[in-house]
Amino acid sequence: MRSATPTRSIPPGSRILVTGAAGFIGWHLCSRLCAWNLEVHGTSRRDRPRHAGRPIWWQADLADLADARRIFSAVKPDIVVHLAGSTGASTNRDLVLPAYHSLATSTVNILMLVSEFGCRRVILAGSLNEPVPRVESPIPGSPYAAAKWIGSTYGGMFHALYDTPVVNLRPFMTYGPAQARDKLIPSVALSLLKGDAPRLSSGRTRGDWIFIDDIIDAFLFGAATPDIEGKTFDLGTGRLTSIRALVEKLLDVMGSKIMPLFGAIPDRPHEQEIVADTAPAAEQLGWRATTSLEDGLRQTVAWYRANSGLLEPAAP
Repeated sequence: MRSATPTRSIPPGSRILVTGAAGFIGWHLCSRLCAWNLEVHGTSRRDRPRHAGRPIWWQADLADLADARRIFSAVKPDIVVHLAGSTGASTNRDLVLPAYHSLATSTVNILMLVSEFGCRRVILAGSLNEPVPRVESPIPGSPYAAAKWIGSTYGGMFHALYDTPVVNLRPFMTYGPAQARDKLIPSVALSLLKGDAPRLSSGRTRGDWIFIDDIIDAFLFGAATPDIEGKTFDLGTGRLTSIRALVEKLLDVMGSKIMPLFGAIPDRPHEQEIVADTAPAAEQLGWRATTSLEDGLRQTVAWYRANSGLLEPAAP
């Protein structure tokens, strides 16, 4: 993991609250922030012990306004990075209310408290799965996408009406070390390490794949760059790569001769092929993705090889 500080650095001693700090992006972000002279606080729905070099943990359900207020009252953060909430693009109707509360309600609660307590910057994590504004009558493709869209819309409203210092960052297909095992790259890599042929969809769908270290760089620039309130930035490479091409490159990186079973599972419906618009982040944040797909996959595979315990079944 890189340790370089962005050109426009976060002031030393700043109090930073990262919600969803135990998640993929949150874990990497806190690891970077804790290496600097910053007071880093993280929220999780589970109770987590405090370890040196890690965040100060707060157990909370941020969809509960009283719970969220308790944390804001104690921490009084200078910067808030809101990453908490459920993930996944399943269209299952049972996910509608959980996604709404964990994503939309928690975001509105955070915005209300930021407006009440004040802070220098609040960063919302948008999603590439949100409907594309340029499409006529856009419709979200999943409960997750709809809830993310609601949160982003409220973020824009809070900035426009109440001058809340909101910046919306939209990570595209992020991958890297320590990602959940059910995600594409970890699941394929772990299958290959066990000697099993991964069962995959047709692999035709294309995505804009971006390495986690580049995403963390962008979040740090988003926290430190002045005069970008109210803006939304895509975080991607600006290039589309199909799942099949990605998996074939992963096979090359791993030196594996195992043939994936493409077409063994159905393609997910309502998939969007969206490439990041990288120009605004380059022009206003001074940020571009710098890690090639091959280098990112090499670093990811090296991490999974070093963490061989992940080949065992997950604890219940």
